[in-house]
Amino acid sequence: MRLTVIGCGDAFGSGGHHNTCFHVTAGARNILIDCGASALVALKAQRIDPNTIDAVILSHLHGDHFGGVPFLMLDAQYMSRRERPLLLAGPPGCAVRIPALMEAMFPASTQTKFRFPWHIVEIPVGTPTDVLGLSVTSAEVIHFSGAPSTALRISDGAKTLAYSGDTEWTDALKPIAAGADLFVVECYDYARELTGHLSWRTIMARRTDLAARRIMVTHMNPTVLARRDELRAAGVVVAEEGLSVEL
Repeated sequence: MRLTVIGCGDAFGSGGHHNTCFHVTAGARNILIDCGASALVALKAQRIDPNTIDAVILSHLHGDHFGGVPFLMLDAQYMSRRERPLLLAGPPGCAVRIPALMEAMFPASTQTKFRFPWHIVEIPVGTPTDVLGLSVTSAEVIHFSGAPSTALRISDGAKTLAYSGDTEWTDALKPIAAGADLFVVECYDYARELTGHLSWRTIMARRTDLAARRIMVTHMNPTVLARRDELRAAGVVVAEEGLSVEL
């Protein structure tokens, strides 16, 4: 399993970074974890063909994490001329919110006769779910998005990738991270305790609770970006676009 950072920015593009999007190769499957509003641009900047994506797995339904789905869909229809199936998977509520987003951004787009088969699957919180041969388990976290916001644990049977999504501290992260080969955790602020988000100080204080083999921090605002050398010295991987990590 290999993870490549496509976008590691916050909602505001701090530091010029793209919205959240990770490309994961697991066997013959290529998936995206989150698909923020700028994800299609970022994929093309990394020279990754959107038509090779088999599935998009969403942590929660904020624009900087799923706002790129309509662009991905329309590119597949009109530019890339996709033929292979595409699966969109996400938390409860996504089967309503994804089409609503498509309609808000491109009216009547859901009525298009798509040249490729696609469907939406809702991943029930706490129940292991098969997504194209990957086992995906979610846990509800603390981050208001109008639907359950979730952390994700994804396994191909050999390696395990864990991802916090966006959240303030919650013990729900412990079983998600435990024993994972890589835990990708949002680190929005350096020191402040903000509603719905984690800080570097909180991550350091809770580091023994996050019993993953490696930790990557992402979703950083300027207070964290200015201290990236400090984070690396502490032994974590700092996300940046184009970085690939073999699990």
